[in-house]
Amino acid sequence: MAKNLTTKILEAHLEKGELIPGTEIAIRIDHTLLQDATGTMALLEFMAMGVDRVKVELAAQYIDHNLLQTDNKNADDHVFLATAAQRFGIHLSKPGNGVSHQVHLERFGVPGKVMLGADSHTPSAAGLAMLAIGAGGLDVALAMAGHPFHLPCPKVFGVKLTGQLPPWVSGKDVILEMLRRHSVKGGVGKIIEYYGPGVATLSATDRATIGNMGAELGATTSIFPSDHRTREFLEAQGRGASWSELAADPDAGYDEYDEIDLSTLEPLIACPSSPDKVVPVREVAGTKVDQVIVGSSVNSSFRDLMTVCRILDGQRVAPHVSFNINPGSRQVLENVAAQGGFMMLLLAGAQIHQPGCLGCIGMGQAPGTDQVSLRTFPRNFPGRSGTKNDRVYLCSPETAAAAGLFGVITDPRELGKLMTWPAVQNPDSYLLDDSSIIHPLPPAEAARAEIVTGPNIVPFPDFEPLPDDLSAEVIITVGDNISTDTIMPAGNKVLPFRSNIPAISRFVFEIIDPEFPERAMAKGSGVVVAGENYGQGSSREHAALAPRYLGIRAKIAKSFARIHKANLINFGILPLTFRDPADYDTLRQGERLLFKGVRQFVASGATEIPVEVNGRTIVTLLEVSARQRQELLAGGTLNFVKQGGA
Repeated sequence: MAKNLTTKILEAHLEKGELIPGTEIAIRIDHTLLQDATGTMALLEFMAMGVDRVKVELAAQYIDHNLLQTDNKNADDHVFLATAAQRFGIHLSKPGNGVSHQVHLERFGVPGKVMLGADSHTPSAAGLAMLAIGAGGLDVALAMAGHPFHLPCPKVFGVKLTGQLPPWVSGKDVILEMLRRHSVKGGVGKIIEYYGPGVATLSATDRATIGNMGAELGATTSIFPSDHRTREFLEAQGRGASWSELAADPDAGYDEYDEIDLSTLEPLIACPSSPDKVVPVREVAGTKVDQVIVGSSVNSSFRDLMTVCRILDGQRVAPHVSFNINPGSRQVLENVAAQGGFMMLLLAGAQIHQPGCLGCIGMGQAPGTDQVSLRTFPRNFPGRSGTKNDRVYLCSPETAAAAGLFGVITDPRELGKLMTWPAVQNPDSYLLDDSSIIHPLPPAEAARAEIVTGPNIVPFPDFEPLPDDLSAEVIITVGDNISTDTIMPAGNKVLPFRSNIPAISRFVFEIIDPEFPERAMAKGSGVVVAGENYGQGSSREHAALAPRYLGIRAKIAKSFARIHKANLINFGILPLTFRDPADYDTLRQGERLLFKGVRQFVASGATEIPVEVNGRTIVTLLEVSARQRQELLAGGTLNFVKQGGA
């Protein structure tokens, strides 16, 4: 029987279950990825398991998010990450070496491998035909300890690509077209597999861009075949031996289908403040632009940055525009510099920053009040930039460069009146420099390494098991598409407390309800009520861990985003959905809810969980696996594992 590529890779890594959509499966993990905003907590969780050394083929720790040293916190945590990496056999990418996704693509990615990363944009590795999945830090810590990764078996959404992108249109416009068609919820419960003759026209870094922002569709991950374009990239990285050819069988089937003729696409842009508010650039042309940022976790490759360099060569950005470049890696910066791109940017008036996430995670680069910011980033959720009521648009490097020159949003095809389309390609051979990657010590030497913990690192909190009965108050009600950035803000004020749960918990829901933490702590046991797609966006487990620390024991929503639901279970919070969505409108902040006999309901395998409120009963649904029920009963996954669960 003909098989698609997703099925082939899942079958090769399947540890438990059957590949039936919606049923739980467990898969073996080959690579793990941590970054510094998630890595400190994940390593504390790994240490709590008492494992001497990572048990995956390759584990990598990147320092790419918390690069602003406003005090001791980030610097101390970087020392902790570096020494823990030495102790446990983890590759370490030092500050300034680049964004995890770009560096892993360059130096570690291998076609056909399965990677689990504590970052929702881990699917960037689709550019090398890896099945790369974002997850919470605890799930990644478990994989590092040798446990398989459990998840609901996804459907496979096949997207056939035909034709070839026209000039001034790039890979970013492909994923923006997918978001325009399918929205931020369109990929939930699915792996998106791209196939067809148009795939061969896209470079590995084009594919990485599309894979990266598949996370914005809510997809489990995305994948491309491994073909001659994959081989080109690996050989240019000096890693040609890692290549193997991988593709779906001819006439392979998919659970869902779509088709995009690349030749028909035009420049697109996502308007404030959601990645799926996509329109053609021409429809918003003329809007004044104050800030432009190219790079960070997506569109930060050599091809993307060198395209901007060629467009700006001999030009000057508009006087009122702040034009910023965030290279994806030190390697990208070195190769751009070698081809003269550095001087093109400087003479055009651009500001060039160190390789890292920076403004994408709200770590600096916040726009001013009422300013318009065009970014090649993957997300524009409200306030994510660090500025309340921000006006952030998402676009391609070509559109960003055009806006920088003209000072207003401009269809990049207008540049054709001034210059020849650059048609930049990735180099046949990259300049290579791995001096900022610290490789693991041999086991005997690693066993003697000392882990250094600064004063900001606080031990992982203890959590109680699920009680027989649960009485809890509604602490807050929120609407649809609430992101993890809304639940737990990022930025330079909050992220330095990522390994200090008591401290970071003070910021839960700060954007919409600054009094939430105090109110939750005072009540002792609380509930959050939400609409559709609750917890979309980042894999940041702090958006579940911090509310649990504050006493939240259940969240009742119309629906949950995949990673956040898993994180809630990991920390013992009941992820309940309304059987009748109309019940959402009947619950009010301050109401007391009684979950009578809840422990028995969970233990018995019951799907329906009754909730008493003001003399009436509403029915909620608990749709989790048998293993997840055991984790909820234990008060969280770490408790379950310590008690001998697997």
